[in-house]
Amino acid sequence: MATTTTNFGWDIPQSTDLVKDGATAIAALGQDIDTAMVDLKGGTTGQVLAKASNTDLDFSWVAQDDSNAIQNAMVDAKGDLIAATAADTPARLAVGTNGHVLTADSAEATGIKWAAVPASDSYTSLATGSLSGSSTTISSISSAYRKLVLVVTSFQGSVQDNLTLQANGNTGSNYTYTQIQSGTTTISSSNTASSFIMSVPLCETSSNSSTMIIQIEDYAAAKQHGFIANGAGLYSGTKAGSWSVGMFDSAAAISSLTLKPLTGTFSAGNYVLYGVK
Repeated sequence: MATTTTNFGWDIPQSTDLVKDGATAIAALGQDIDTAMVDLKGGTTGQVLAKASNTDLDFSWVAQDDSNAIQNAMVDAKGDLIAATAADTPARLAVGTNGHVLTADSAEATGIKWAAVPASDSYTSLATGSLSGSSTTISSISSAYRKLVLVVTSFQGSVQDNLTLQANGNTGSNYTYTQIQSGTTTISSSNTASSFIMSVPLCETSSNSSTMIIQIEDYAAAKQHGFIANGAGLYSGTKAGSWSVGMFDSAAAISSLTLKPLTGTFSAGNYVLYGVK
């Protein structure tokens, strides 16, 4: 009697079968193979054979661009990219403009976009004016920038003393600063509370060549703020340079800055406040 194959259970004849039984088994085997391989029939030029299910010998003929694969038609132009809009969901990102760079952006469908290379610091003049009286305040400072740069030039006072800075009209003991001066033998610092931040030499009354540059990062955030200042001028007849760093210890955005001599009044000077993108 015929038995069956191990894997597919096809009928096969045995050497002990009678002739008629062997012929019957061979016919059954041929039919089994024919039935099992029916999925191999058909197809057209260029198609490929793919599994249709997890069932043994269950196949189908499909185009080389399988519907479960990334389709050739998804890209249209040289430089197009394929990105995901969600899990298991590819999409086309069209080629960008010459010189643009790929940038992450969660607001975009694919999470990325082509964008121009960020420009170097762009300075916008927010306020200009002259120094006068016992103090000069720059108020209503826009919060739309990354940092502030205050440039003070040609300043001098009614008496020789230092130039100071306060934020938001705050005159309390909410400031600390450290300062180094060159051109003299003085190196001074303060890590205790002060009513102003930094102390830059104020030019003598007989000259007006002093210059100071102050930088404040992330000034629009409601937090403590650090200041960096560099200045140069004449002090007691000596050409002096000054470098200062300090902190305004108040958790508030900076909306105004006040320049004032430590004593006396301004007799000259100009300022420009820049917002930096």
